[in-house]
Amino acid sequence: MADNNSLIGRCWSALRRPSAKYSLFVLVAGGFVAGIVFWGGFHTVVEATNTEAFCIGCHEMRNNVYEEYKKTIHYNNRTGVRAVCSDCHVPKEWGAKMLRKIQASRELYGKVTGSVDTREKFEAKRLELAEREWKRMKANNSLECRNCHNLVSMDPEKQKQRARKQHELAMKDGDACIDCHKGIAHQKPQGMKEEDE
Repeated sequence: MADNNSLIGRCWSALRRPSAKYSLFVLVAGGFVAGIVFWGGFHTVVEATNTEAFCIGCHEMRNNVYEEYKKTIHYNNRTGVRAVCSDCHVPKEWGAKMLRKIQASRELYGKVTGSVDTREKFEAKRLELAEREWKRMKANNSLECRNCHNLVSMDPEKQKQRARKQHELAMKDGDACIDCHKGIAHQKPQGMKEEDE
């Protein structure tokens, strides 16, 4: 025990005293460069986890929700602009993005335990998964939707009458996009509550 304490004491003492070998400038510059390298690596990994290829890397996504998404306007449309998984499920702002990444780590649990590794298991949990995502999107006022869509910027004259009326009501009532647009990129789950329809 004494050897262990003396080792810790020597290490702490070495960290606290000035370096006899390197100048303060070299130490600060080295720390600065190491920080940039760490931040660059961290940012690269975070952005790599935002790619469509990463998201559909597990067969649960590729064989279920990805196949549904490929039949929607977010995948294929007249303008050729495609929204990938992270556009709808990961905020752009750094703080919100990091929070979402932490929340998404829970989804790894489903992958590791195999709780959604077949179509049948996925369908059995679809309502629970969808409700969790709708709740998250409602809580952040459909932040991800608003990265591309903005009620204020919409041209009501180019909308069908029903859509125009609904968007006007949504603006007046302060509704989030997800309040009306459940199932916009994936099939609606069986057993939805009437108010969710």
